[in-house]
Amino acid sequence: MSEVDVRPVLSARGATFAYDGRIALSDVDIDVAPGEALALIGPNGSGKSTFLRGILGLLPLASGSLDVDRSAVGYLPQSDTIDPEFPISLEQIVMLGRYPALPWWRWPSRADRDAVRSALETVGLAHRAKERFGSLSGGQRQRGILARALAAGPSLLLLDEPFNGLDQANRESLVSTLQELRRRGVAIIVSTHDLDLAREVCDSVLLLNGRPVAAGPLDDVLTLQNVQECFAEVGVEIDEHTLVVPGHEGH
Repeated sequence: MSEVDVRPVLSARGATFAYDGRIALSDVDIDVAPGEALALIGPNGSGKSTFLRGILGLLPLASGSLDVDRSAVGYLPQSDTIDPEFPISLEQIVMLGRYPALPWWRWPSRADRDAVRSALETVGLAHRAKERFGSLSGGQRQRGILARALAAGPSLLLLDEPFNGLDQANRESLVSTLQELRRRGVAIIVSTHDLDLAREVCDSVLLLNGRPVAAGPLDDVLTLQNVQECFAEVGVEIDEHTLVVPGHEGH
């Protein structure tokens, strides 16, 4: 990348967030560069979702600083609330990602339609554009929601446990999509317990347990010692694929 591209898309210094006066996550220091992918790893309640909500502006800073252009942030939640029986097409769902930038008086333009088509092509669903959203498989719906996030052309994409419940085909498609987005310079922050995902998509890791436990390049941070410290309350094993956390469902 050229020097004009190296300014971080997100920079946090001592970023601390609280719910109802109680600190939920404290002292986060991190920079995320264009095209970088950062994995957030930690036990339940460690602050992963808190950090994502803070980036989105849904949770104010208690102290510290967070520099991010929220108008350029896309978000893929763990689950979406769209009723699968609702009579709306995949294309219309993705167009919703363009509406925040549209004046209330203007219908979607050709540029908006082109952005929707490009987003659907990126996730491999352009051929399903006119189909009812609820008729798609769960994995395809999730890829459709990702396309909705991409339609606005974000420079930073946030994903909260994006691989939960995906079959192998949709998993491989999502990995391929995220790798392609990185090549285009889109930065990614993904909350996950899946080490395969972290290794396939990410080059840096932030281990959280109410505060940063370790942060840096994946191979330096994702060690048994660091992971055991992060999951100290429950104990953890680590193999080449997953974190094995007693009492936790899934990974």
